Amino acid sequence: MEADQLLIRVAGGDQKAFEDLYALVSGPVYGLVRRVVRDPAQSEEVAQEVLLELWRSAARFDPGRGSALSWVLTLAHRRAVDRVRSVRAAGEREQREARRGHGPAFDQVAEEVEAGLEREWVRRCLDRLTALQRQSVTLAYYDGYTYREVAERLRLPLGTVKTRMRDGLTRLRDCLGGAA
Repeated sequence: MEADQLLIRVAGGDQKAFEDLYALVSGPVYGLVRRVVRDPAQSEEVAQEVLLELWRSAARFDPGRGSALSWVLTLAHRRAVDRVRSVRAAGEREQREARRGHGPAFDQVAEEVEAGLEREWVRRCLDRLTALQRQSVTLAYYDGYTYREVAERLRLPLGTVKTRMRDGLTRLRDCLGGAA
């Protein structure tokens, strides 16, 4: 049975449909999470969280907005990225705490000024992109859409969106390289 039909049945509480859907999507979910998270143990944990979320939130799936597999993989990608960010933030907090004991005291005002300057630099660099590049980059990195979703939203071929993204990100990298 197709994933879309299974997911609709899962939304109705059908446990057998969930078992079938689990068998169908658990491999792709784990593979995607593993590529993002990299650590096997954490990847398994995140994949299980995604599949549990799938059971709990199946009713939110709208077949009119895309396929069930795309929806599930979007959930997986977002959860994996959240995990990576969380782990990175925890590591940065630990490093700051370690430095705090050995270096000068934390200066919140200086941190806020620095963050504001960085945001302004990014805005200036975004303004240097073409309108089409800026639109694609903004949809993907600020609004959280996948390349495929950006292509659908802009009604453009996926290859065109990927080219815009690549060119835009290259220009951003070059521009932001001057900020360092």
